[in-house]
Amino acid sequence: MQRCQTLKNPFVIRSGTSFASRPYSSLLTVPNGEQFGLWTWPEMCPDNFFAVGFSLRVETNQYGGDDTALNGIRLFCGQNGDRSFLYTVESNTGYFGEWTDPQWCPSGTLVSFQLRVETHRGMFGDDTAVNNIRFRCSSNPTLEGQGMPWGDYSHWSPECSEGGICGIETKMEPYQGGLDDSALNDVRFHCCSRGGQ
Repeated sequence: MQRCQTLKNPFVIRSGTSFASRPYSSLLTVPNGEQFGLWTWPEMCPDNFFAVGFSLRVETNQYGGDDTALNGIRLFCGQNGDRSFLYTVESNTGYFGEWTDPQWCPSGTLVSFQLRVETHRGMFGDDTAVNNIRFRCSSNPTLEGQGMPWGDYSHWSPECSEGGICGIETKMEPYQGGLDDSALNDVRFHCCSRGGQ
């Protein structure tokens, strides 16, 4: 089995919105995102780069404090299997938690996803919304993030028909200033084809 290795010190550049106008072929969504917050800006990998790995910003259990669980998703974009030079995209990210170690497809690209979401807890409950994510690679392995255990996974998104995931857009609840924060509520990913749309 091929192991998913990267160079010890890849050259990584934050893409930001530099490539936001990249054309895409479809948008991957799932039905179980939560209701709070607004959709924020898209961030796209550069042309001919596709998502080959990811990292999560996770707030661990606050034991009676305000839990937010998953606060952000960072995609690592590579080109033609080369992981010595990478771009990152993450759209809007919450304030809480630390970034986990990246996880990588052994080969190929990320092509579909599944969200673990805790449903709305009611007026006096502690909302966390999205807790974790799974991705499927074009080479077939499934990668599960190091998120939190609350809530349930729902259906898989459709798969990118060719190429792979090339962009991200997050639905974030703004910081609530001492009230109940839920941070990341939903995410959608862009699919791009090789050699254009």
